[in-house]
Amino acid sequence: MSRLGKIARRSFLIGSAAIAGGVAFGWYSYARPHANPLQSKGAATLTPYVLIDADGVTIITPRAEMGQGVHTTLAALVAEEMDLPWDQVRVAHGPASKAYFNAGILEEGVPFAPTDTGWLAETMRAAMHVPGKFLGFQITGGSSSTLDAFDRMRAAGAVARRALIRAAARRLGVDETGLRTEAGAVVATDGTRLTYAALAADAASVDLPDVPPLKPRSEWTLLGKSLPRTDMRAKVTGTALYAGDLRLPGMKFATVRTNPGLGADMISHDATEALAMPGVDRIVPVAGGVAVVAANTWTAMQAAATITFYWAPATYLATTEAQMAETAASFTADRQNSRLRDDGDVTIALTQPAFEADYTVPCLAHATMEPMTAAAWMQDGRMQVWAGNQLPTQIVTEVTRLTGLPAQAVDVHTLTMGGGFGRRAEMDFIRQAITVAAAMAGTPVLLTWSREEDMTHDAYRPMAMARVRASLADGRVAAMDLSVAAPSVIASQLGRLGYSVPGPDATIVQGAWEQPYGFPNYRVTGYRVPDGVPVGSWRSVGNSQNAFFHESAVDELAHLAGVDPLEFRLSQMTHDPSRRVLEAVAEMSGWGTTPPGRARGVAFCLSFSVPVAQVIEIEQTAAGVRMTGAWAAVDVGIALDPSIIEAQVQGGMVYGLSAAIHGEITFADGQAQQQNFWDYDALRLHQCPPIKVRILENGPKLRGIGEPGTPPAAPALANAIFALTGQRYRSLPLRHHVAFA
Repeated sequence: MSRLGKIARRSFLIGSAAIAGGVAFGWYSYARPHANPLQSKGAATLTPYVLIDADGVTIITPRAEMGQGVHTTLAALVAEEMDLPWDQVRVAHGPASKAYFNAGILEEGVPFAPTDTGWLAETMRAAMHVPGKFLGFQITGGSSSTLDAFDRMRAAGAVARRALIRAAARRLGVDETGLRTEAGAVVATDGTRLTYAALAADAASVDLPDVPPLKPRSEWTLLGKSLPRTDMRAKVTGTALYAGDLRLPGMKFATVRTNPGLGADMISHDATEALAMPGVDRIVPVAGGVAVVAANTWTAMQAAATITFYWAPATYLATTEAQMAETAASFTADRQNSRLRDDGDVTIALTQPAFEADYTVPCLAHATMEPMTAAAWMQDGRMQVWAGNQLPTQIVTEVTRLTGLPAQAVDVHTLTMGGGFGRRAEMDFIRQAITVAAAMAGTPVLLTWSREEDMTHDAYRPMAMARVRASLADGRVAAMDLSVAAPSVIASQLGRLGYSVPGPDATIVQGAWEQPYGFPNYRVTGYRVPDGVPVGSWRSVGNSQNAFFHESAVDELAHLAGVDPLEFRLSQMTHDPSRRVLEAVAEMSGWGTTPPGRARGVAFCLSFSVPVAQVIEIEQTAAGVRMTGAWAAVDVGIALDPSIIEAQVQGGMVYGLSAAIHGEITFADGQAQQQNFWDYDALRLHQCPPIKVRILENGPKLRGIGEPGTPPAAPALANAIFALTGQRYRSLPLRHHVAFA
């Protein structure tokens, strides 16, 4: 991290003096690319993903590593094309730069279902690279990192390999066609071997070739296999650097207390007792509260607890009950936000609906294991920021807004993080660190939130409600009318970043309107609840609640029709990869042969273009309901690293099941009531069922897997509870209805 940071700050050229005799390679497909963050003076205009110097090869993996294994998979994309052995691979996140923009994340926003692969839909998806480049967001999210990098980073490796061959040909005085690469070296016909490190200085001066043909899958040696993760050794030995581990010369430590009425101001405060405590340095005003700066984090937190505050009231509805009433009142024409699906004539088909139901979910916190932590240091007219974050280019913007420094005077170090789930795309804790560091110019400051501050100052998954009306004919759904009311995540989240997006928010109905069921009369309408509690992206965003709504209703309709729930879904599925994951999970779980005393529930969701089917098995014990088995089948199109995919699906299921059973943020007097893991719990190891995952590759394109494992978990469990008890629960969390062992 430090070596790469120096490279970025000193703006080395790609040339004979580049990077201490090294060279940075990269590929970019547009005529006017963003400036290379590792060069200046216009020496080259390539996006760097490969850095070669005397020490070897470093692959720049410009997406945040938060436990999902992205650095491993992205590095493998480049190493595969370079013929670089895995034990020679080193990775670094790289600086904040628009050159590393993520266009793949915007594909999710096109108004076409993922199953639509027609010309217009595909053209629109490809067109998202234009605004993606214009915005220049270097963002990790939306299960988009791998799909965005798949072509770009393989091409970077291929260009680097050809450039090294060209450099070797020049040194040896031979034709390029007589050279090959293997094991991180260029090899001549006479057996002469020149390592990539030895060729770095020569390669710096060659003309970079056009992108050569990429390896066919039949020649892959790294991709498609389970590789040792690049971050594993550091994590198991405790040497991985998280923000809280950072220590800089003369560092001070801070924490914050801000208004628990989110977004409201602080009227006044009395910090007399805090300032009298040994080790307390100063109190710094921040938006909505103060930061306490001290000799260590514990002293700062103890001092913060002694401050008396007078808070302005929150501007949103003060109680959970009032917020839910507002949500229920939002199914009105003036609040209609979208109608992305309207097949057949639902109005006529539902003159006498056979089924009507309402479903609700509460707000949820992200509850990352690592609390919000960031460091900042202003010195000599520059600002450095260290943080686990999902949006480093936005940090540059925040520094310029808060300090007036130009963007070129800002360095962002993106560190390994203990979970993100969308929370670390927020800037609140980073703004606070910047503010404190600017007030204490010359002194580095590490700011750490308490768990209580974290839990009560989140950008929550929104409270939401669905209303379903449906009818049946001949054991199938004849008509379904699904309406969803929720606040806008996009407006809330981007508004906090200083941006606005016109038009409807598709996340309100995400995971509902695009499901591949062939109901002849099928309507999905989104209603926007007025802005209130700050809401944000929570793992799988709208899919997480809408899968519960949609798949609970489908399950109820299956039982009403007297048809097996899995067969009911299969009989109306119109998308072959989706059908196959349902068939796979049925075979894996032995659907139809449930052991005595147990019951199973099934659920499906197509999210981020990944079809996922899950089965949860439960039994009733004297201590309560216990999960005894879980199965998931997923289709990612191309499986680049099976072990990482399996881990992400398992983790996604546990995250979804934790929320389904325990997750709930409630409000009273405008403040979140849950404070820590004792009242916002998660599944413990002994409560988790064994989870088996099967990976399919029938989809037409490679897809990401960070989020799709979460949405089906809650409805699969709720459907299993109905199968076991005959009781249908239409609101979460399930602990309000069922005792769990």
